Amino acid sequence: MKKIFLLLVLNLVSVFAFSQAPKYSNEFLAIGVGARALGMSNSVIASVGDGSAGYWNPAGLVLTPAERQLFLMHSEYFAGIAKYDNISLAAVTSDSSAIGFSYIRFGVDDIPNTTDLIDAQGNIDYDRITTFSAVDNAFIVSYSRKMPLKGLLIGGNVKIIRRKVGDFGGSWGFGLDAGAQYTTKDWKFGAVLRDVTSTFNAWSFTLDDRTREIFTLTGNEIPENSLELTLPRLLLGAGRTFTISKSFNIYPEVGLDVTFDGKRNVLIKSDPISVDPHFGFELGYKSFAYLRGGIGNIQQETNFDGKKVTTLQPNMGIGINIKNILSIDYAMTDLGDVSVALYSHVFSLKLNINHIVNNASL
Repeated sequence: MKKIFLLLVLNLVSVFAFSQAPKYSNEFLAIGVGARALGMSNSVIASVGDGSAGYWNPAGLVLTPAERQLFLMHSEYFAGIAKYDNISLAAVTSDSSAIGFSYIRFGVDDIPNTTDLIDAQGNIDYDRITTFSAVDNAFIVSYSRKMPLKGLLIGGNVKIIRRKVGDFGGSWGFGLDAGAQYTTKDWKFGAVLRDVTSTFNAWSFTLDDRTREIFTLTGNEIPENSLELTLPRLLLGAGRTFTISKSFNIYPEVGLDVTFDGKRNVLIKSDPISVDPHFGFELGYKSFAYLRGGIGNIQQETNFDGKKVTTLQPNMGIGINIKNILSIDYAMTDLGDVSVALYSHVFSLKLNINHIVNNASL
């Protein structure tokens, strides 16, 4: 399977690069981070308040329950072919502000490069096979602050994006995000505008004459240096905490992902605006153990009979919080139709460093 990745990846890159504003640019930044969020079908825009807030909603970073918090996540996709990792550090700098640093990597490693498989005499020589990686990297710097209006938080991100396909090509990108959260009694509301000014990726390619010749002979388009844009995306969330008993409470949240790049295969679709709704919940026991679930990715598909059917993606997860120092979370996500059973296992860890910060004044 990996043997086709060279031409496949570079061909996809060239398609993206030739479009002025492709719909699915920098999609690795739309997957999500953290087992809590993925278990709740990404429905955390209003409630996130830890090291992962730098990704989900930078406004919530100031709610991190320690002076310093280390956040780690690892997951694998497509039977381990693709690896997805995140490391974040949150630092509460005062009673009203916090900063964060995040690194995200989505990559496929050890892809066979078979462009030189056949030598000049036409002989197949397997010793000429080399390997390369196709990697998407994002570096995010976040800032969060409490506002004078009680319950209102704001935040922002600066993103630097580095995408690389072996030695064949790569891009540098830059973008900005803005977010807000508002809490009143048991209600939470959140909003994030990603890629506020549109995020750009400047692509450059360094293909030698041999690779160009192979691309031509195999009917593949030769990629050229170009600029790729990612249009803004609005993420909205609202939720409420319900107390069931002394030991149990439940927090459901509904989210809306609003895109402005034309009709998408989502529940509410039009041109140019489409809306993708999703829902998640978190059932907590004494702030120690958590059960999570969610539904998202609602879309229409054509089955083998040619009929349109509505499908959705269920997610689930669990988590434990050990003495407010260490949190371990797990999520199982379905990447496609339930009948295909393409499940991925996501693990994340939060380590609180230094003493606990009192956020009760919010």
